Amino acid sequence: MSPDNANTVSDHQSDKKQPRRGRPPFPRSLVLAAADALFADTDAPHTVSMDDIAAAAGVGKGTLFRAFGSRDNLLDALFAERMASLREAIQDGAPPLGPGTQPRERVLAILDALLTFKLDNRHLARAREVASSGMLRAEYYRLSHATLRDLIEQAGSGAPDLDADYAAHVLLGALRPDLIDELLASGQSPQSIRSTQAALVRRILN
Repeated sequence: MSPDNANTVSDHQSDKKQPRRGRPPFPRSLVLAAADALFADTDAPHTVSMDDIAAAAGVGKGTLFRAFGSRDNLLDALFAERMASLREAIQDGAPPLGPGTQPRERVLAILDALLTFKLDNRHLARAREVASSGMLRAEYYRLSHATLRDLIEQAGSGAPDLDADYAAHVLLGALRPDLIDELLASGQSPQSIRSTQAALVRRILN
């Protein structure tokens, strides 16, 4: 997948914050696209290295580290780019994902949207899951957890001793990509997984 040498951006060329005329800027979108393709093409995401990504994108490894800091940060950037529209819909969009929806219905909608995202981006979810820092420290997870925790508190439940913080972790834990893979391998369809999740959320909240 490595591009021709003629298209390679050297460390010197892509490291400048304000590149000289004629020198190409750091190709962030190209790097993220190359990483996404590599993760989609392997069943062992932990084997995809920064060297592999640099070679596929045609940039120097040093440039890659200076741009992202670490492999985990690169994965977070790729995850954030893929989730940008969903995150916007949750934060500022129309019902049922956005504000203005009843808390219980919004919890259902957000978890269904996150599950659908995981189903559609299983290769990326697996790659981030096995990253050294783990999924719990990913920015997307922290934001999702905080949103769900607050909504669960607002919604209340039939169990007054329910800990909203813990409940949010448990519900997000049901979205683990290895669990989703296992359910799909057992013969469940994406729709049946979504329906089962919705029933679980309703049981917890009601």
